[in-house]
Amino acid sequence: MATKKQRRITFEKGSGNVFADIGFAYPEREQLKAHVTLQIYRIIKSRDLTQAEAGASLGVKQPRVSALMRNRSGNFSVKRLIVC
Repeated sequence: MATKKQRRITFEKGSGNVFADIGFAYPEREQLKAHVTLQIYRIIKSRDLTQAEAGASLGVKQPRVSALMRNRSGNFSVKRLIVC
């Protein structure tokens, strides 16, 4: 019976901030933006809002809500996300 050759898998323990691990310039800011964006997403979903309704409530246009819903917060500042 042939034996399978076992491969060793190497890994490195993460820091707890994926943005720091992959080399973002301001990883703490990016992690905060991700957390706040997730909370906005959860609130929109829990209230069963359309993107247009959410946009009216947040003071942004529907395409910007669409970006948030896909975790694309790049054009938003932390302050703007918190205001939302």
